[in-house]
Amino acid sequence: MKHATSIAALGLDIVDRVLATARQWKREPHRRHLEGKLLGMLFFNPSLRTRASFEAVMLRGGGAAIVLDAGNDTRKLEDRVGAVMDGDRPEHLKEAVPVLSRFVDALAVRTFAAGVDDDIDNADGILRAFEHYATVPVISMESAREHPCQGLADLLTIEEQFGAAKSLPVALTWAPHIKPLPKAVPNSFLLTAAARGCEVRVAHPPGFDLHPTVVAEAERYAAETGGSIRFTHDQAAAISGARVVYAKAWGPATRAALPPETVRQHGDWMISPEHMQGAATDAIFLHCLPVRRNVEVADAVLDKPWSRVIDEAENRFHVQRALLEWLLH
Repeated sequence: MKHATSIAALGLDIVDRVLATARQWKREPHRRHLEGKLLGMLFFNPSLRTRASFEAVMLRGGGAAIVLDAGNDTRKLEDRVGAVMDGDRPEHLKEAVPVLSRFVDALAVRTFAAGVDDDIDNADGILRAFEHYATVPVISMESAREHPCQGLADLLTIEEQFGAAKSLPVALTWAPHIKPLPKAVPNSFLLTAAARGCEVRVAHPPGFDLHPTVVAEAERYAAETGGSIRFTHDQAAAISGARVVYAKAWGPATRAALPPETVRQHGDWMISPEHMQGAATDAIFLHCLPVRRNVEVADAVLDKPWSRVIDEAENRFHVQRALLEWLLH
């Protein structure tokens, strides 16, 4: 059974196909390619762009979506194998997922990292449970490890601006925040950019390393596509000459609580016009949204021509309808 849960689950050929389809369909009237199809969407975490874009895909494509908020529209759901269910989670995914599968043509799930242990988050237990228990295709709307739809939208935005992404110098830079954030978005940008053959520079302060299995996977893609990956603690060096600057906050590798003083300590990592002026003259700025203005990114970047964050958000719609076309046909 096909699943759209990670870059690895898709493979490089399907990444190529999805991006090519998205580029083509964006120039055409909406296709009714999902007539009679029903998507079940289960959210363990809140959403704006993800929910709106997936519902728009289904409606514009002639299908429909059932949207459920886990723990509010449903009972709280247990995912642990062998759990003694005497707490506040009265229903297990072992029953919930196959039951939902009987009603829909595909299941989409959104679940964030717990932020306690990097290895546990990297194992992506809830998403793996959906893949295991579902009897229909599963699509990730973000998980503890990856956000593949965001990564695809990022690369569609880049390729619309510059043409082919191969050998394009792109900077993924850590940004300050008021709290530790999951690594799914930076992971997916790294993986997808490597899968498209970009020259990726990743900058972060000491202690904020991405998980080694994600790095190893990205390096395999770069080797296959002719791209490259370089890590540095020097933000200016990563941004220098880059044609894409992607900023995203993420938590420390130890997953220890991130004290407020860390934001102040690394406040100079907030992307400012001075940072962008160190990039290439035709550089663009990307961020997945939502963004904390003047904490992660200065107003003077987001409100200037560098910014492509709205185009990037729109492109979620285009890559997701192409993804569902592949998944359901």
